[in-house]
Amino acid sequence: MAVSKLDEIDRKILAELQADGRMTNVELAKRVGISAPPCLRRVRTLEESGYIRGYHANVEARALGFEVKVFAMVGLQSQAEADLSAFEARCKDWPLVRECHMLNGEVDFILKCVAPDLSSFQSFLTEELTSAENVASVKTSLVIRVAKDDPGVPFEIVEERLSQIV
Repeated sequence: MAVSKLDEIDRKILAELQADGRMTNVELAKRVGISAPPCLRRVRTLEESGYIRGYHANVEARALGFEVKVFAMVGLQSQAEADLSAFEARCKDWPLVRECHMLNGEVDFILKCVAPDLSSFQSFLTEELTSAENVASVKTSLVIRVAKDDPGVPFEIVEERLSQIV
């Protein structure tokens, strides 16, 4: 389903669930202006179509003792598809790596990592990441503070773009 195939109600459902995935179906239906049974059917269709990938709690890492957040820019020796896929698979096995994005440009991947402390991250960096097969370089940047961390997509822009098409 392309975004243009979603109607206004579907987009409202997505926006509301993105803001609060814990609300009941009854509350969601009320917010988007339809009754509960068709709302639930629409949510299930959005899930099955891949627009909703899942639901999770936004956990406060620092409250759980993860004081360090680091972005690691990784350059590989080889960018052959098999080597890129192997590195991505390896990232999935590292618990400290929370996100892994392949990039176009100077570096091949950027990893968002969390760790309880700098010593733990340094151990991961030297014993796991820099010594991993095919890794040529790693540059790291320690996060000092987070100014914005919004999930998902800006639905106001989706609506604006769609209004210009019509």
